[in-house]
Amino acid sequence: MRNCLGLRQQGACVVEKARGLQDGFRPAGRFTVKHIRDGKILAEYDVPNGIVDVGLNYILETMFNSGAQITAWYMGLIDNAGFTALDHEDVMSSHAGWVELDDYDEATRPEWTAGTAATRQITNAVTVDFTISATKTVYGLFICGGTGAATKNATTGTLWSTAGFGSTVSVNDGDVLKVTYTVSG
Repeated sequence: MRNCLGLRQQGACVVEKARGLQDGFRPAGRFTVKHIRDGKILAEYDVPNGIVDVGLNYILETMFNSGAQITAWYMGLIDNAGFTALDHEDVMSSHAGWVELDDYDEATRPEWTAGTAATRQITNAVTVDFTISATKTVYGLFICGGTGAATKNATTGTLWSTAGFGSTVSVNDGDVLKVTYTVSG
């Protein structure tokens, strides 16, 4: 008797070569804050930030399209009063969800001076200090640079990043916030 069904089996496979290491372009930053009162560390905070769209565009323009380098960067505080939101579309001239807290003794926004990049990160060697001049509640921090960026409450310059504390921070006149900021990639 003959096999009339004519059954066959067929198999197939596709082999792809594994790709090499692929890092995405994901710069990230982190604020480390020591809250000092009466010469003693009251609390320490570790605060990841969001890099805003204009900040990411600044990197791309500077690195790949001959954009002008910003050589001075400044840090500011975000007031909890009236706070509603941080947004990746925030810019220095328009950030509807927050206002700057300027109740600190320093005449201008303190400068964030980066050291040399190593191990895929860059940080400031000396803390950025805010000597608080009123009883306030701080929501977070920001970094900006460029023309006019040193001036408290200025709406000029380039916003790089914003960050909110896990919960708000109550500060008193005379408290000091000592801030280290690290950007990694």
